Amino acid sequence: MSGWVKIAGLGPGASDLVTPQVDAALAEATDVVGYIPYVARVAERPGLTLHPSDNRVEIDRSRHALEMAAEGKRVVVVSSGDPGVFAMAAAVYEAVEAGPEAWRNLDIQVLPGITAMLAAAAAAGAPLGHDFCAINLSDNLKPWSLIEKRLRLAVEGDFAMAFYNPRSKSRPEGFVKTLQILNEAAGDQRPVIFARAVSTPEQAIRVVPLDQATPDMADMRTMVIVGASNTRIIERDGAPIVYTPRSVGV
Repeated sequence: MSGWVKIAGLGPGASDLVTPQVDAALAEATDVVGYIPYVARVAERPGLTLHPSDNRVEIDRSRHALEMAAEGKRVVVVSSGDPGVFAMAAAVYEAVEAGPEAWRNLDIQVLPGITAMLAAAAAAGAPLGHDFCAINLSDNLKPWSLIEKRLRLAVEGDFAMAFYNPRSKSRPEGFVKTLQILNEAAGDQRPVIFARAVSTPEQAIRVVPLDQATPDMADMRTMVIVGASNTRIIERDGAPIVYTPRSVGV
């Protein structure tokens, strides 16, 4: 088969954070598939067809990409950040597993990108310098009880935590519960980083102690990073530096 699917991460927002590998794939593509705002980041050109689609249709989007690749087209499935982190890579492989046998032999590649978690951490310092975990706070695809369990276990394990999709207009109560759980389970003033629109002209970084964090500090464009118990702040003129030491005393 001459067609292929490349699942690409467009990075957190800035054009210079898109990798050369992804740029090369987009230059070769005949078709680009993805969520509307991500496809909008791809420049139009002759010979390229853009296929934007709405949110929550990841499997349909994946099937469409695989069908086109089976017809010989060169398809890039775009995600923001990294496609393997709460994004389209898993959806495409889910469609492959459930689809026709022939799809398993298609040329499918995942092209990594810079996820928002790493861009936000770099903007704030090095809060993920030791063990950490990433949790998607949306309960669209999993029950809230599982999110709560993972939050409590992450605090018990003393991980730094990075939160994707912290607070939306349709489910503002989730982040309220998250802060309540963290304050109850941690009981300290570990730093919380609110990194909004990282790598774009609207970037804003705010660092507050856990007990001063409020739900309105986050929205769907915000990456929230909660430090471990030993995460430190270096005060200086301007924004502080937040980092977690690589070593832990025993």
